Amino acid sequence: MKKWTKSIEINAPIEAVWELFDGSLENMQKIMPQVVEHTPVHETEEVVGSVYRQKYREGKRVIEYDVKTLEYADNSAYKKLKVGFNLGNMFDITACYELEKKDENRTEFTYTVTNEPLKWYTKLFLLFATEKVVIDFVERVKKVAEGQLVK
Repeated sequence: MKKWTKSIEINAPIEAVWELFDGSLENMQKIMPQVVEHTPVHETEEVVGSVYRQKYREGKRVIEYDVKTLEYADNSAYKKLKVGFNLGNMFDITACYELEKKDENRTEFTYTVTNEPLKWYTKLFLLFATEKVVIDFVERVKKVAEGQLVK
């Protein structure tokens, strides 16, 4: 299994950053433009255990998978969303988004992703995997969250 964690300080209030993770397709596409569909399959009152069918465009292909909410916290100073999904019966992936309020206009964003290969040959892919995708993602979240404030 490979695990990457990256944190970045965002010059935006915690609620403005959290909006990007509220589950709406419109907000999700601002930070994950390849997601073309995000439909509830099963929603729970406590959020944990909710399942969403997601479609993701990779070039000309559209990949479909179910995303399950594994952890959820939403209070004024700390917010967390951890989801997991199986990609093509080849990888089990988790993504964790954590927000910590630094002050009224600054938020610490931490993104942690794990990738567990399920087939012997998919382990080879992870040998060459780098944290570039993780770095690009946290920088995109920062750019979008800070850009929203300029409106």
